[in-house]
Amino acid sequence: MSYIQLKTALPGPRSQAALERRKNALPSGLAKSTDVVVASAEGALIQDIDGNQLIDFAGGIGMINVGHRDQRVVNAIREQLDKYIHTCSLVTTMEPYLELAELLNSLTPGDFPKKTLLANSGSEAVENAVNIAKYYTKRNAVLCFEGAYHGRTLLTLSLTSKYALFKKGFGSYVSDIYRIAAPNMYRGIQGMSQADYLQHCLAKLDEAFISQVDPESLAAIIIEPVQGEGGFLPIPAEYLKRLREICDKYGIVFIADEIQCGAARTGKLFAVEHSGVIPDIIVSAKSIGAGMPISAVTGKAEIMDAPHLGGVGGTYGGSPLACVAAIEALKILKSEAFLNRVHEVGEIIRLTLEDWKGKYPIIGDVRGIGAMRLVEFVRDRHTKEPDAEVTLEVIKDAVSRGLVMIRAGLFSNCIRLLPPIVITDEQLREGLGVLEDCIARAQSKRAGR
Repeated sequence: MSYIQLKTALPGPRSQAALERRKNALPSGLAKSTDVVVASAEGALIQDIDGNQLIDFAGGIGMINVGHRDQRVVNAIREQLDKYIHTCSLVTTMEPYLELAELLNSLTPGDFPKKTLLANSGSEAVENAVNIAKYYTKRNAVLCFEGAYHGRTLLTLSLTSKYALFKKGFGSYVSDIYRIAAPNMYRGIQGMSQADYLQHCLAKLDEAFISQVDPESLAAIIIEPVQGEGGFLPIPAEYLKRLREICDKYGIVFIADEIQCGAARTGKLFAVEHSGVIPDIIVSAKSIGAGMPISAVTGKAEIMDAPHLGGVGGTYGGSPLACVAAIEALKILKSEAFLNRVHEVGEIIRLTLEDWKGKYPIIGDVRGIGAMRLVEFVRDRHTKEPDAEVTLEVIKDAVSRGLVMIRAGLFSNCIRLLPPIVITDEQLREGLGVLEDCIARAQSKRAGR
C-alpha cells in the first residue's frame, strides 16, 4: 500500500489559489518550506486541500512527536472546552496549570525542589529563563554558542546564530551576550583527531573566559544539548560536563534549551539526559504541547523564586487548553513504549542514512541521536564545502513527490528528519524511499556535469 497519494501535481489548483491569497495577505518575510496547503492531518500523514495525501517528515519542525491529532490529546482539549477556555493565571488559579507544572517538576532531571513557569512559545520561555537567571545572579552577561537557535524576540534573536537568515536588518541587539564556537565533530580541524579536536574546543572555552568575558560576570550559559537549526549537532558529554563544572565554580545558571531536541525525540525525555549533566533550568516547548502553543521554564526552586512578585507571567501563559494537551502528551512521551518506539524509528533512519552515505558522494555526513536525524550535503567530501543548492533541489523534488521536508544547518545544506514517532514502519520506509530517489537523481545530475 502506498501512503503517498497524489491526485494532482503539487501544488494543485486549490493550493495555488490559497498560496496566492497568502502572498497577498501575509508579509513576504514569513517564509514557508513547502507549497503544501493543509486540509487535515492524522498520525504522520497530511492531506492537502486538493485531495493529495503526503507523508510528514518535518513534524512542524519537531512540534508533533506524538503525531497529528492524537486522540487522547484531542479528547482532553474537548473535555476542557466544556469547562472553561481561559481565565488568566495572573487573575485566577487554574488546575491544569498546576498539574502540568507538577508533572514537569517531577520529570526534569535533578533531585532538588523545582518550579515551572508556563508561556506560549519557545522564544518566550528562553527569554524568561535568561531574565530569571539575571535576576537570581544579579549579573547581566550571557554565554551562547555559534549555530544556536533560541528564538525571534529581541533577547532570543540576540542569542541566535545564523545572521543573514534570522538577524539581518533587525539590530541593534541586546548587549552583554558572548558567543563562542560549539564543538562540531564533523567540521573539526583538518588533520586533528576527534579526541584532540574536542580537547581543542575545551581549551578555547577556557580561553573565552580570558579573552571575552569574566565567568564571574556571567548570569547564564545557554546551550542546546543537540543543536537543532544548527544542524543536529550533538554536544559531546565531556563538553557539557565542563560547562556544568564552570557553572558550579562561578555561580552561573546552566540553561538547557530542549525546545527541539527534547520531548523524547532523542530517545530520552530530555536530550541532556544522555550526558548525565543536570541543568539548573530546562526550557521546553514544541512537542510537549502536541501542536498546542505552550512552553515551559522548569528550574531549581530557589532560582525560579528569585524575581519579585509580578516580575514574570503573561496573559495567555498556561492556557488550560494547551495545558491539558501537554499533560496528555507528556504521559505519552515519557512512557516506555513510546521511548522504545523512538529507538526503533531512529534505528531504521540511522541504518538507511548510513547506507546512503556509502552510495552518494554528495552526502558529506549523516548524524543525530534517536529519531532526530539529518543528512548534510557537500560539494566535495574532502573539503566539506557546503552545498545548499543541492539541498534545496532535493527538498523541492521530495515535496513534489509527496514528502514534507525542511532544511537545517548553519549553511542551510542539511535536510532534517523529524517524522512523528507514531509513523508506521511502512510509512517511514516509503518516505525514505522517496527521499533516496531524489538524492539519487541529484547525484546523477552532478555526475553528468
